[in-house]
Amino acid sequence: MNFAYCDDLINNFLRVVETPVAGKSAAYYTGVDLGTACVVVCVLNEAGQPVAGAYRYADVVRDGMVVDYLGAIKMVREMKGQLEEKLKAELLYAAAAIPPGTDVLDGGAIKNVVESAEFEITHVLDEPTAANEVLKIENGAIVDIGGGTTGISIIKNGKVVCVADEPTGGTHFSLVVSGAYKMPYSEAERFKRDAKNHKELIGVLKPVVEKVSSIISSHIAGQDVREILLVGGTACLHGIEDIIAQKTGIATHKPKNPMFVTPLGIALSCKNNKI
Repeated sequence: MNFAYCDDLINNFLRVVETPVAGKSAAYYTGVDLGTACVVVCVLNEAGQPVAGAYRYADVVRDGMVVDYLGAIKMVREMKGQLEEKLKAELLYAAAAIPPGTDVLDGGAIKNVVESAEFEITHVLDEPTAANEVLKIENGAIVDIGGGTTGISIIKNGKVVCVADEPTGGTHFSLVVSGAYKMPYSEAERFKRDAKNHKELIGVLKPVVEKVSSIISSHIAGQDVREILLVGGTACLHGIEDIIAQKTGIATHKPKNPMFVTPLGIALSCKNNKI
């Protein structure tokens, strides 16, 4: 799997988070990712290149469901305003994403949050499908391990043929860390995110990773999946791909920084569905 395009796009995004690129663009396209652990806003120019972005760790969504509606609107609206000020331009268009199969349960709440932040919604899609806007795989399974759930999209000949989503994600990892190290949940979250702790944590978290592996295996059974691609903040855990490959028996890969694949894919979806 060649992650060159994906890695370059993410590196560019991280650069513009620090130093936005203000300049003339016929239009700007925004991806809003309301995650369980983190809210990410990505802005692309007319060429599909990142020009600005921001992210905040938050607790406004749980397991793909908005639990703090007003707080979510306030956060997205504030991030939008700050990015507009930096770009000296109005951000009009946005896309959003939801965990696979939660469109009925969500009831349009995520879409409403983005619209209430004064965006015009161009598209709402599921998270792993959004990730494939960046990964561009033709065949395989994209697994988005988020804060609350693990979402799976099976891709055949470039088309999504099956989606699924089940509880188990970063929240569960943090609960295990909290119990194992007898530390408050918030501290466990920070401890888990620090890459220098991953070598120690991978053994502690192996049972939860194996649970994620069993979720993947159950949903790809009989689908002739020969490659698994991991994205999402929880997939940043060093060594997670090796355990999943061992348990599923399928080659498993991830980009250098899987955390921002889906938000950037959402932004690309906004651009592609506005043109």
